[in-house]
Amino acid sequence: MAKMRYTWKLLDAGRLLLDGGSMFGVIPRVVWTKHATPDEQNRIEVRHNCLLLESEGIDAELGRARRVLIEAGTGDKLDEKMSKIFGLDGRTVESAVITAGIDPAEIDHVIVSHLHFDHAGGLTRRPRPGEAPHWSAPTSRDASGDCPDVVRTFPNAEVIVQRREWDDALANTAVMTRTYYRDHLLPFVGLEGTQLRLVDSPPAFAPGTVPSRDAVPAGTLDARTTEVASGIGVFGVPGHTWGQQAVRFTDVDGQTVVFVPDVLPSRWHSGAAYSLAYDVEPYTSMLSKRWLLTEAAQGQWTLVLDHEPRSPICRSVSNGKGWFELVDA
Repeated sequence: MAKMRYTWKLLDAGRLLLDGGSMFGVIPRVVWTKHATPDEQNRIEVRHNCLLLESEGIDAELGRARRVLIEAGTGDKLDEKMSKIFGLDGRTVESAVITAGIDPAEIDHVIVSHLHFDHAGGLTRRPRPGEAPHWSAPTSRDASGDCPDVVRTFPNAEVIVQRREWDDALANTAVMTRTYYRDHLLPFVGLEGTQLRLVDSPPAFAPGTVPSRDAVPAGTLDARTTEVASGIGVFGVPGHTWGQQAVRFTDVDGQTVVFVPDVLPSRWHSGAAYSLAYDVEPYTSMLSKRWLLTEAAQGQWTLVLDHEPRSPICRSVSNGKGWFELVDA
């Protein structure tokens, strides 16, 4: 059976302000400020970029086009203090989906790259009048930052994430103390097989090994990719988290499109050493970035960057000096 192809639309799920130094890791301020101008609190503006996919033609199982959302943004659950710190502007992935003319109840799958709040917080939202919560915190909002009551934003969707990421999120295995919030995780506990799918994609490098700087993954990318819906595959790009994944699909024009997570959050981060201070393993991020950009250049992929504030749709091309640059797609 032929694999499905998809139309796709870039969704802007709102603004996010993040500390500039943290966003550029070991890169000196005098260098990174040539790219991004910080505000008086040293924050730079990035975006919550998401994708909405619709299958070409009618899906026989559904009787309509299959609809897939990639990434979920922060959502609406942070308290006033945290919303101000991160400069949220009130837009969410739900409002972006509705603006695109789609009922959130008609989203069939939500694929998240990883489970940090700015990528998966929008999986749940605050209840509206008359709605019964799907999950309630043991107490009202406490030191964990949980929203007291939440509902699942896309009530009929299957959430798809790597098993390693899910396990690390539940254990709060992270550099940051408050990035895996219970209010976007625990509402899905016990739903594996219905509204939660945990994927075990083969790793790029054998666990426990330390590859050389020039090492390339064993085998092909196809062998490391897990198909999660007809024509849509996910593959691991570790470094920011151990279980982070990218999403690859073919659009109706036959172009390979890859949604790129925080291994390459913006065009500013195309350099090898431009990793995030939030990364659990910056060295691994550098290796992941190298082989990802290599595959992208060879395959002429269209890349969509998850936090790029201006032009998130681009391509990787060789710069003739052993590395790559990003150009408009």
